[in-house]
Amino acid sequence: MEPLLNADLHCHSVVSDGTLTPEALAARAKANGVQLWALTDHDEIGGQERAIAAAKAEGMKYLTGVEISITFAGKTVHIVGLGFDHTNQDLVQGLRNTRGGRGERAKEMSEGLAKVGIHGAYEGALKFAGNHELISRTHFARFLVETGVCKDTSEVFRKYLTENKPGFVPHRWATLENAVKWIGNAGGVAVIAHPARYGFTANEEYALFTEFKIHGGRAVEVITGSHSSAEALRYADTALEFELAASRGSDFHSPDESHTDLGTLPWLPGQLTPVWELLSDRIQ
Repeated sequence: MEPLLNADLHCHSVVSDGTLTPEALAARAKANGVQLWALTDHDEIGGQERAIAAAKAEGMKYLTGVEISITFAGKTVHIVGLGFDHTNQDLVQGLRNTRGGRGERAKEMSEGLAKVGIHGAYEGALKFAGNHELISRTHFARFLVETGVCKDTSEVFRKYLTENKPGFVPHRWATLENAVKWIGNAGGVAVIAHPARYGFTANEEYALFTEFKIHGGRAVEVITGSHSSAEALRYADTALEFELAASRGSDFHSPDESHTDLGTLPWLPGQLTPVWELLSDRIQ
């Protein structure tokens, strides 16, 4: 498959913290010209059968997907998996264990918000969580917007849900080695998601990419909804330096919240190896 392929290999449905069903996402992707699609819900592959069927119905090529939360250098980092066997039991169980800590974390977040006068946040956030196992900061943010505490989700994160703010509670996720090996052992390719977002020092970032390669990671998101054009160029260089393939994905969550729509990203730079070239036999 050629580099100038409208591939969108990062988005979220109601199965995690998106607002659209897998079927609605597939229709939106197709309408926007997407040729190769992946649904990558957070720590959850329960939407994959629906996404596979929806892509087929829309006449789109499809790769299985997931976005796994890990802890690295004290921060939460996301590793996307593409093209794996979504029935692989080690992957299924690993993701179940990763999801397990979200409920307690959500209750602690609610307690922190109650201390600054925002009550009922846990119950309010649950209303927005299609999958209660995957309650997240995004669901709390939607509740605070709905109740008029903040005007949009960006304001919520800034004031309440980031480090040293009243509703922030860190969570210990899987390790980098866990995530990369779950994906690889299930026949897929591991991808570092939106690397510019983590705010790592140069040394921390070098350590992330080095360890990722050691554990069998094979790609990095170069073109993604949160990367500026300068960041895309920077991570194109990083992909070449570490001999990684390049991925492309909008990270679309919602028509009302996401800055970048499905299928509307710039092309991958031509000197890079597109991740889908590593997965040609896994495309459905």
